Amino acid sequence: MWIVRLALRRPYTFVVAALVLLLLTPFVLIRTPMDIFPDINIPVVSVVWVYNGLSAREVEERIVYNHERMISTLVNDIEHTESTSYSGAGVIKVYLQPGASVSDAVGQIAASGQTALRFLPPGITPPFVIRYNASTVPILQYSLASQKFSEQELQDMAMNRIKMSLATVKGASVPYPYGGKARVVAVDLDLPALQAKNLAPQDVVNAFNVQNFVLPSGTAKIGETEYNVSLDSNPAVLAALNDLPVKTVNGAVIRVGDVAQVHDGYQPQQNVVRLNGARGVLLTVLKSGAASTLKVVEGVKKAMPLILSGLPPELELKEFADQSLFVRAAVGSVVKEGVIAAALTAVMILLFLGSWRSTFIIALSIPLSVLSSLTLLSALGETINLMTLGGLALAVGILVDDATVEIENVHRQMALGKPNVQAILDGAQEIALSAFVSTLCICIVFVPMFFLTGVARYLFVPLAEAVVFAMLASYALSRTLIPTLVMWFYRNVEYRGHAPEMDTVSWWLRPFVVVQICFERGFIRFREGYRKLLAAALAHRILFTLLFLAFCGGSWLLIPQLGQDFFPSVDAGHFRLHVRAHSGTRIEEAVRLVDRVEALIREVVPARELAGILDNIGMPFGGVPLTYIDNGLSGTGDADILVSLNQGHGPTNDYVRRLRSRLNRDFPDATFYFLPADIVNQTINFGLPAPFDIQIVGRDREQTRAIAAKLVEKIRRVPGAVDVRVQQPSNQPELRFAVDRTKASQIGLSERDVANSVLLSLSGSSQVQPNYWLNPKNGIQYPVSVRVPEHPIDSLAALNAIPVSANRPGKNDAQILANLAFVERANGSPIFSHYDVMPVIDVFGGVSGRDLGGVLRDITPLLEEAKKELSKGSFITLRGQARTMRESYTGIGLGLGLAVALVYLLLVVNFQSWLDPFIIITALPGALAGVVWGLYLTLTPLSVPALMGAIMSVGVATANSVLVVTFARSHLRDGMDPLTSAWEAGVGRLRPVLMTALAMIMGMLPMSLALGEGGEQNAPLGRAVIGGLVIATIATLFFVPVVFSMLHKRTVSGRVGEWVSG
Repeated sequence: MWIVRLALRRPYTFVVAALVLLLLTPFVLIRTPMDIFPDINIPVVSVVWVYNGLSAREVEERIVYNHERMISTLVNDIEHTESTSYSGAGVIKVYLQPGASVSDAVGQIAASGQTALRFLPPGITPPFVIRYNASTVPILQYSLASQKFSEQELQDMAMNRIKMSLATVKGASVPYPYGGKARVVAVDLDLPALQAKNLAPQDVVNAFNVQNFVLPSGTAKIGETEYNVSLDSNPAVLAALNDLPVKTVNGAVIRVGDVAQVHDGYQPQQNVVRLNGARGVLLTVLKSGAASTLKVVEGVKKAMPLILSGLPPELELKEFADQSLFVRAAVGSVVKEGVIAAALTAVMILLFLGSWRSTFIIALSIPLSVLSSLTLLSALGETINLMTLGGLALAVGILVDDATVEIENVHRQMALGKPNVQAILDGAQEIALSAFVSTLCICIVFVPMFFLTGVARYLFVPLAEAVVFAMLASYALSRTLIPTLVMWFYRNVEYRGHAPEMDTVSWWLRPFVVVQICFERGFIRFREGYRKLLAAALAHRILFTLLFLAFCGGSWLLIPQLGQDFFPSVDAGHFRLHVRAHSGTRIEEAVRLVDRVEALIREVVPARELAGILDNIGMPFGGVPLTYIDNGLSGTGDADILVSLNQGHGPTNDYVRRLRSRLNRDFPDATFYFLPADIVNQTINFGLPAPFDIQIVGRDREQTRAIAAKLVEKIRRVPGAVDVRVQQPSNQPELRFAVDRTKASQIGLSERDVANSVLLSLSGSSQVQPNYWLNPKNGIQYPVSVRVPEHPIDSLAALNAIPVSANRPGKNDAQILANLAFVERANGSPIFSHYDVMPVIDVFGGVSGRDLGGVLRDITPLLEEAKKELSKGSFITLRGQARTMRESYTGIGLGLGLAVALVYLLLVVNFQSWLDPFIIITALPGALAGVVWGLYLTLTPLSVPALMGAIMSVGVATANSVLVVTFARSHLRDGMDPLTSAWEAGVGRLRPVLMTALAMIMGMLPMSLALGEGGEQNAPLGRAVIGGLVIATIATLFFVPVVFSMLHKRTVSGRVGEWVSG
C-alpha cells in the first residue's frame, strides 16, 4: 500500500505525529468537561407564575389556562407542554422540538407573559422564564444553620448573599433556597384595636401606600451649585413605620402602632429544612447545560470560603450530597477497568506472539487510538463521561486487532526468509483489503445510533463516536506507525518464530521463554484438536448445521426470561424517601410525622452506616424551585427525606425494601414512595418522580380520577410494582364561603369589600397591594405585609368573626363575615396538572425485585381495559422511563437490523459477490445467541447497554469471519476445492481469530465484573460482548467454514474422511 511505503520512507513523520498527540493529551483532558452522562440537550423553557394566597384551582383556571393557550398560539416549534398548578404558584414547561431556537422561544414566551398580564388577577407580576434541560440536576447541597440567627435571617443571608455570589460560578445554577422563613416587614393587625377605633384593615394598608413610597424629587439650582433634593418618603428606621399616621379623628392622630405592630418578621412558614434534626436553610446547586459536574463543584467550593469570609462567624455551613464524588469515582473506575483491560490484552498478545517487541508495538496502539478518539470528541464538544469512556473501554480489546493482524502477517512473511522491509510491505499488502473491510464493519454497526431520537440519541451517539473514532485511528496507526516501529525494532534482529531457542535469549528472559514454549506446545496441541474437530464438522455438514441453527434458535427462547430494564440500577450510597401526609396537613404536623419516620429510619439503618439525614418539608418559597423538583410535591404535607450512607454500607436496596414494608405498616394514613437519588436515574427520569407515569387525559376530571383510582388498585396487585399512587389527590379540605350579595348591598358593602377584608385577614397585602421598605444597612428592599397574625384565627368561629368594612368616611358599615356569607365544607385537589392544555391525572409507580419490562407487560392489559371506560376525547398514555425504554429498544433493534444490512452491502461491494458476504454474516446468529447466554448465565436483565454490547459483538464477529472467508477464497482461487479451502482457512486463521476474540474478551472482563463505583452501569455491556464473542468465535471457526463448503461447488466427500483419519 502506498501509505505503508510512505511510512517506511519517512518514518520520523508519523513518530513525531504520535509524540504531538501525546503532548496535546494534558490540554485535551483539562479542557474537556467530565460528567456522568453526555449533555442531554432536550430544550425546555419553564414559566413560573407566583400569586400568593390563590388556591390551586384558581391558579389553574385564572392564570395557567390563559397563558397556556397563548403560548400554543405564539410560540414556534413546540413539542409538547406540561403544567402544574399549586396553591399560590403555577409552572408551565414548554418542551421544544429538536433543533428549535431556544432563544426565540424564550423571547416569545416572555412577550406572551407580558401580554397575559392584562387579563390576569390584579397585582400579579410577570412570570419567571427559565431555560434548562435534562442535564440540569442537583450536584451539591449546602445546609445553613446557626444558634444565633433566626430562620428568616438565615434565609435572607442565603438568598441575598450566598446565592448572589455563587451566580458567577460557571455552569452553576442556584435557585431560591429551601426552608427558613421569607423575611418581610410584618405589620400584625390588632383586630380588637381596629374595631375600637372604628377602623378597617384597609385603612392601615392605605396609610402605608401614602406614607411609605418612592417618588423622584429632582434637583434645585441655587447660585453656582445644583443640589439633589430628596424627601424622607421612605423611613430609614424600621421602628419609624409604627409612627405613620393612619387617621385623624377630632384632632387626635391614630398611628400604625396603635392598631398594629410593625416588626422584622416573615411570611407564614411553608417550608422547613433540617439536617440531622437541626433547622436551617438548604441551598441546592444545579449543573446547567454541558458544564462539567466536577468543574462546577470545584468552582463552588473554591468560591465558598471567600463568600463566608464576609458573613458572621456564627453561621454554620455544611456540605451534603456531593454528586461529584460519585462522578469522579465512576469515571475513575471506568479508567481503571480500561487500564486493566489493556494490560490483560497485552499479556494475552505476548503469549500468542512470543515477542516483547511485537507486544510493545501492538500495545502502543491502544493509548494512541484512545487519545485520538478523545481529541476528536473534545473538538466536537462532547464530554468525558460514562458513555464515551464505556465506548473506549469497549473498543480496547478490538483496537489491537488491526495491529495484531498486521504484525502476525508480517511475522509469517519474515518466517519465509524475506528481508524485513519486504516482509512488512508484503504482509501489509496481503491483508490490506480484509483489514480495511473488518474495521469498516465494526464502524458501520454503530452508524444506526445516529438515527436514534430523544434521550437515547444523546446517550448513545457519543458512545458510537468514541468507538468509531478509536477504530479509525487504530486502522490508521496499523498502516503508518506500526510498520515504522516494526522496521526499527527488527532492524538488527532475526525473527525466529513464536517460540525462540533458549540459548538465543538472555538469562533473565529465560523463565518467560519457558512459559512461552509451554504455551506454544499447548497451542499446537489445541490446533491439532481443532483441525480434527473442523474436519468432523465438515464431514457431517448437514447435521452440524442443523444442530447449530437449533442451538441459536433455542437460545432466543431465553429472552423472555432475561427481563428488560432501561439502565441498570446504581447504588450511589444514598436514597430519597418522599412522605405525603393527608392533604391539608399543616406544616407543624408534617414536621412531627417526619420526626417519627426519621426514628424508624435510624432503627432500620445501622448508626455506623448513617452519614446524615436531610429533611425538606413543605412547599418551597418563591415558585422558582418548583421548576426543578422531581418529587411529586403537592402541598405543605409533603416531605423529602434524603438519607446519605457512609462508605462500606450495606446494599441500599435492602434498606429501601425493609423501610417500604415498615412504613406502610406503621403509618397507614400517609403515602410513601422512594425517589431517584443518584445522578444517573435523575437524569434518565428527566424530572419525573417514578420510572413509569400513566397519564389519563380528559376534560371530565371526575371520570378520569375514578378510572385512575381503579387502575391504582389493580396495578398494586402486579408483582414488582411498588409505590403506586395517584399524583393529584382529591382530599384537600376546603371551606367555601358564599356571600349574600343582596344583603351585603343593602348594608352598603360589595363583594370586593368582603374579599379585601378576607385577604388582609388570611393572606396579607403584599401580593395585591405591594409596598416595600428599603433597609439602608444592607441595601435590600423587603415587602411590607399587612395582615392579621395566624394564631388568632384558629377556629371556624374566629373565621366567621373576620370584620368586613367598606371603609367609607362617616359611615359605620362594619360587619362580620358570618352576617354576610355562609360556609360549606368541601374537598378539592391541592394540585392540578395539564398535558398540552388538557387536564390530566397521573398514576406514578416504581419497580422493585423485578424488571421494568415484566411489570409493563402485566400493566399493558390493565391499560387496555381502562381505555374502554374513557369517554370520547379522553385517552391514556404511558410516559417516563417506560416509554423511553420502549423507544430505545425499538430504535436499537431497528438499528441492529440496519447495521447487518449495511455490513452485508459493504461486503458485497468488497467481494463483488452476493454469496460470500452471506457466508460471512452467518456467524451473526451465533453472536446474538451468545449475547443471550452471556446475560442469562450472569442473571443480567436485558438493557440498553447490553444491546450496545450486542451491536459490538455483531461487528467483531463479522470482522473475524471476513478473515476466514478471505483466506478460503484465496485458496479457492489457487485451485483447491471448497472443502479443502474451508478447512485450510479455518486452521490457517485460527491464531489471529483467537487473538482478536480473546483480546476483546480480556478487554471486557474488568468491565463485566462491575468492580468500581457505578460499575453496574456498563457491566451488562461487558457481559453481552463476552457471551457474544465466545459463541461468535465458535461460529467463525466451525459454522462459517461449513457454510462456505456447502454453498460453494461441491467436492468429493472422500477427502474429508482422509482429514478425519489423518
